[in-house]
Amino acid sequence: MVRRVKDEACFVNIGLCLFVLVVATNVVCSMEFDHLDFPRDFIFGASSSAYQVEGAALEDGRTPSIFDTFAHSGQVPGNGDVTADQYHKYKEDVELMAETGLDAYRFSISWSRLIPNGRGHVNPKGLEYYNNLIDALVSRGVQPHVTLFHSDTPQVLEDEYSGFVSPKIIDDFVAYADVCFREFGDRVLHWTTINEANIFAFGGYDIGNSPPCRCSYPFGYYCTIGNSTTEPYLAGHHLLLAHASATRLYKEKYRAKQHGFVGFSLYVFDSIPFTNTEVDVIAAQRNYDYFVGWFMEPLIHGEYPLVMRKNTGNRLPVFTENETKLIKGSFDFIGLNYYTVIRVKDNSISLTKELRDFAADHASTWRYINDADPFDGNPFFNAPWGLQSALEHFKQVYGNPPIIIHENGQLSDHNADYDTMLNDQSRVEYLQGHIGALLHSVRNGSNVKGYFVWSFLDIYELMYGTKYTFGLYYIDFNDPKLTRHPKLSRKWYSGFLKAEKVSMEGEIRTLDEAKAHSTS
Repeated sequence: MVRRVKDEACFVNIGLCLFVLVVATNVVCSMEFDHLDFPRDFIFGASSSAYQVEGAALEDGRTPSIFDTFAHSGQVPGNGDVTADQYHKYKEDVELMAETGLDAYRFSISWSRLIPNGRGHVNPKGLEYYNNLIDALVSRGVQPHVTLFHSDTPQVLEDEYSGFVSPKIIDDFVAYADVCFREFGDRVLHWTTINEANIFAFGGYDIGNSPPCRCSYPFGYYCTIGNSTTEPYLAGHHLLLAHASATRLYKEKYRAKQHGFVGFSLYVFDSIPFTNTEVDVIAAQRNYDYFVGWFMEPLIHGEYPLVMRKNTGNRLPVFTENETKLIKGSFDFIGLNYYTVIRVKDNSISLTKELRDFAADHASTWRYINDADPFDGNPFFNAPWGLQSALEHFKQVYGNPPIIIHENGQLSDHNADYDTMLNDQSRVEYLQGHIGALLHSVRNGSNVKGYFVWSFLDIYELMYGTKYTFGLYYIDFNDPKLTRHPKLSRKWYSGFLKAEKVSMEGEIRTLDEAKAHSTS
């Protein structure tokens, strides 16, 4: 099927029609816009997470999390012991946020800083820090958007009962959420329970290349513990139940007084068939069902996708009737972390294997569209149309739920020279293209409520350590002062937020061009 779409803003919309391959033509177009072109209540901000930005890993009663353990395993360069040291420099950072013009700052709370033993005693120093940060944000007119969990289960709970593999995590997570709602909910209106649940469950429990590094031979990366055939599904199941239970707590105990919103976050991408053959088109849909439908189907319909139930069989947990009622509709918004597109090829032969993991169950292989090595290259191919496609999918398939883009950004080599780091023109082009694409989707009816750049500062990155960073501000991690240096992208984003018209001009890459690029 060939479909050509051109709107009044001169955007090429390479739409995702349930992942049917489409082809568009080249156009040269110009589009001027600023943040005032978005709805009046649309929120623009920037993001971070606790372990990646705070530092002070061993100070004031904080105990290690699984993120600490991973960072000190040597798999990626550096660690988050100091990183951007926002724990000590939060006042300076809040001033920079206000000067930049952010509506909101999205950050996470370190569970093991607030409750060092994972349950029970609340650390007064942790409580003081988050109260101070939230108060500073509010005083400067920056909304605090808080994530409760960002891949950082307290190590003590991981050691005690294997964290999210066990249903015991649910009660401990809800008790932790209760403390956060009680202590900070008078000033925090936007809560996200879990960040990137799909990536945490897949990366942490199938291939084992991220915290808590659980997997089994022959599927993972040199893990010493785990079971790749079952644990991704157990972790995903308990993430959903922990989220839904915390959401129920908020609705029953806090909403009437605090009037806040609770959401859930997923990593999303545009899934493009490797060819326009039927098997690859179906594989692309199946891949999306496994990575996104895995969580969205229970949240919308109360059960896992049919293809997962069929392919995974009795290794996939089953919701009880009460759990289905608990999970279905248990969100006020969905947070989406979008960076790029992938190309998907059918691999149905994997279903003939007796021993299968999550990757074999979804029976597809995929790679980034630019064919970069995701651990040594730049997999963040600039594809704004992929964001449009993902949003269109959520609109058509999941009933157009309220969405906040929680992460979007481009990495750069942190070892480049100083001038190169500051003159990040490619990041400007990336952000400009994606915000322009987002505006197109909003005008086309997508129910998007906000957009957050990842990240405000250069920080310790989960998969790249200190080798690659995403920040609007450059930080030399070898500088004892950790001075914040504004990049060109910060200047651009600030101008956009302050209603300076920005222009997106030039040739829009089409799907055909992207395909040619990925195979060259």
